[in-house]
Amino acid sequence: MKIAIIVNPLIPVPPEQYGGIERIVFMLIQELIENGHDVTLYANEHSQPGCKLIGYRESAQYGVKDMLRINRLTSKIAFQHFDLVHTFGRMNNIALLMLSRIPKIVSYQLPPTVSQVKKAVSIAPKNSLRFTACSNYIAGKISPFANVTTIYNGVDINDYQFNAHIAEDAPLTFLGRIQQEKGTAIAIQAAKKTNQKLVIAGNIPNEAQHQQYFNEQVKPHIDGEQIKYIGPVNDSQKNELLRNSKAFLMPVTWDEPFGIVMAEALACGTPVIGFKRGAVPEVVTNGFNGFVCDSEAEMEAAINNIGSVGRKTCRQVAEQKFSAGVLAKQYEDLYQLATGKN
Repeated sequence: MKIAIIVNPLIPVPPEQYGGIERIVFMLIQELIENGHDVTLYANEHSQPGCKLIGYRESAQYGVKDMLRINRLTSKIAFQHFDLVHTFGRMNNIALLMLSRIPKIVSYQLPPTVSQVKKAVSIAPKNSLRFTACSNYIAGKISPFANVTTIYNGVDINDYQFNAHIAEDAPLTFLGRIQQEKGTAIAIQAAKKTNQKLVIAGNIPNEAQHQQYFNEQVKPHIDGEQIKYIGPVNDSQKNELLRNSKAFLMPVTWDEPFGIVMAEALACGTPVIGFKRGAVPEVVTNGFNGFVCDSEAEMEAAINNIGSVGRKTCRQVAEQKFSAGVLAKQYEDLYQLATGKN
């Protein structure tokens, strides 16, 4: 199959550090190529996807000029004998392509703008447009208006080393952007109340409210002993951090669309303890590969009971539900359904 994949051009594919969508796209491309498909990626010009690359740009303040310029590029897909176009990027960037009969798949990694979904469905030729969502939580926001399939995000299992046994004094881990919605300060309090070590990794966004959050609610607790902050980490450092952790904490205070880092932790054999928000209950089965909590008190109890969760079970869940092969097979099945081709 000849497939065009589009991703927003702000971050290269694959990313060096942060870039969840770009990481998923890279992983999918590798699997598709291995399965014999001809893939062209429309993305950041510095990407190295291992397939044909069409580099493009957009300004930091995306506007009408960006949309028109990018549509001049993407509309040509309709005349280049592609079997299908699959976008993980802005739907505005394929506005003209929506009018074409070429099969189109739009993948949502964040809550959708319902008005855009409705408009796309109204202008696309019948049976030419399908949507995917990274969780049932996101799919539920699209399903009243359009055809949507849940395809979970995943990880390349080979990139994460399973660790069946950890040290008695192994730390808890928080890995993600340091901001209130991610619950960094909650993770610190949970570690302190359970007398556990905590390693915090991730970037501090530049916006003033996030800098203030770090300075007031996180930084005062960093002592380099019980509570450590090590900054952003690359893939190798992430693997080492997660595989040597007692548990990964996900105390989100917003409805997390998926949270790829949970799958990364499970791939290392590390249980996940998270709040019942967004897709967390879809990734974590309570008492099986971690714990789903309704409160900080429940999170503290889960930390004290983390030894009841088998690390081998966590790895098996990652292999069976969140691996690159599983993800690619689900997308391939959808491609075949959309095009009628193998």
